[in-house]
Amino acid sequence: MSLKGKVAIITGGGRGIGLACARRLADDGAKIVIADIDEEIGASGLEELIEQGAEAIFVACDVGDRLDVRNLITATLEAFGAIDILINNAGIIVAGSFLELEEEDFDRVLRVNLKGGFLVGQAVARQMVAQVEAGGEPGAIVNMSSVNAVFAIPNQVPYSVSKGGVNQLTRVMAQALASYGIRVNAIGPGSIMTNMLATITTDKKARNMVLSRTPLGRIGEPSEIASVAAFLASSDASYITGQIIYPDGGRLGLNYTVPVHDDD
Repeated sequence: MSLKGKVAIITGGGRGIGLACARRLADDGAKIVIADIDEEIGASGLEELIEQGAEAIFVACDVGDRLDVRNLITATLEAFGAIDILINNAGIIVAGSFLELEEEDFDRVLRVNLKGGFLVGQAVARQMVAQVEAGGEPGAIVNMSSVNAVFAIPNQVPYSVSKGGVNQLTRVMAQALASYGIRVNAIGPGSIMTNMLATITTDKKARNMVLSRTPLGRIGEPSEIASVAAFLASSDASYITGQIIYPDGGRLGLNYTVPVHDDD
């Protein structure tokens, strides 16, 4: 899949799945804009991409802030002149029981995961439409959802709600932008080896719980999600829009649990 010359914004791009997407899209020839609220993490991710030989910049951005999003678009256009791809990846999680969860925590998660996806998606889509109307090629948007958009996990209330909203936002965006040829899809990862799952490397019980719900019997890697993102962003997915793809090791289709093979 070639993305040579394409300009891609990756929100939450400083680490984890976001950085994996940045690496993969850079490998495929894209120019990369890492957007992250954490300047230290974003700068570190940028340094890694430049060492990789990528043409890339970092823009500090709070995706839940409209002015920050506007500045992200401006900085991208100043650096590269266009926007062809958006990986709408920024997200946070706050765990807590339904009965004890604070209103502020609920609002904070939805502000980043859902409102942020809307604000960045809308701003990028406006630029993509302008490019199409000027005779350019349509772009592609990939929103980052989760299997938790489907599952109901009682101690992840705002996260699950926000990702359910991301799925519906994806479908609405796809319908709204189809007449311009702009495609919008989402990825719903299962258990992926990121900071959110860091405890399973030392907690055998937690690891076995995750594996018991994963038919393929292993934890996914961020690079495997990045491969799906690269596909959806490329012309190989030219007839796919409004879809949510779940790279989850078979979890969504599992009714019970599977045996865990102890490697120790």
